[in-house]
Amino acid sequence: MARRITYKYKNEPREINFAKDKYHDMYQAIAAAEGIDLTNYLSMVQQIEMTSKGSASVRNFRDQEFARMGFSDVYFIKE
Repeated sequence: MARRITYKYKNEPREINFAKDKYHDMYQAIAAAEGIDLTNYLSMVQQIEMTSKGSASVRNFRDQEFARMGFSDVYFIKE
């Protein structure tokens, strides 16, 4: 089942389709839609997952990095 994601990239509202079989999560989908390479980001996430005890560290890092890249207000659209 396809879903939709709404987000702002550099304060411009955008909306894309999301399919779980194509992307791991909605953040990878929006980065792909904007043409952003996540290689360094994904390796850092892997290191944080190995050293931290909970998922809060990964969430905080993800939120900060995507805000730094220019993303905000990332949500699934309920249909």
